[in-house]
Amino acid sequence: MSGAETHTASPLPDRAMILAAGRGTRLGTLTTTTPKPLIKVGGRALIDLALEQLLAADVQRIVVNTHHLGEQVQDHVRRWLRPEIIVSRETSLLDTGGGIRQASRWLGINPFFVMNSDVVWLDPPGRGLRRMAAQWCNKRMDILLMLVSAIDARGYTGLGDFNMLADGRLERRQHSMAPFVFTGGYIVHPRALIGAPPGPFSMNWAFDQAEARGRLFGMRFDGQWIDTGTPERLHLAGEEMVHARQGELW
Repeated sequence: MSGAETHTASPLPDRAMILAAGRGTRLGTLTTTTPKPLIKVGGRALIDLALEQLLAADVQRIVVNTHHLGEQVQDHVRRWLRPEIIVSRETSLLDTGGGIRQASRWLGINPFFVMNSDVVWLDPPGRGLRRMAAQWCNKRMDILLMLVSAIDARGYTGLGDFNMLADGRLERRQHSMAPFVFTGGYIVHPRALIGAPPGPFSMNWAFDQAEARGRLFGMRFDGQWIDTGTPERLHLAGEEMVHARQGELW
């Protein structure tokens, strides 16, 4: 079985967090005057692709954290008439976990989606998120990550991130290579942050804690995912988006 068990009774999370505070240093001078979430790929700002996915999954409230050139991001997302978008301004970088913790008052007590602001999924909007919500099991999971096969990840040159067990539970890569790469999208229950360290911290802390409890799960994404960490990969993502739309993928 290539993912967690299906639980179709689980409702779709109606809240989400988009992580948009980073400096995008791997993109060099491209992010000197433009924050990475507003870099365009295929004619669209990266953050708009994430917003489109969440809107198609019927998310009603989205929190967007900002820091580097945050005013630009704030002005951009406020052009969206729906869903409700709340900006969580970070005066100093809080890292992924710290950013989510600061936004927790708007995210509520139920599981919610999290997406990196530079996610490029070549998949009909909302489809992957709905599949992930269908696999969520509140009794067994604290975090459910969307993963892609390292072989199929366009532009990816790393060693992989996780091994997946038969029941969908995840284990970190320990040696050599791992078959699955984290896509930047997931569902998390607020309890996953209980006991987190003070100050800035990475969500990798929460992933590791959930893994130790046997409550970190994964779902294999069957669409196409592209890493946008370098200018070359951004260009590749733009080309692939054009081809996907010409092929009427969405």
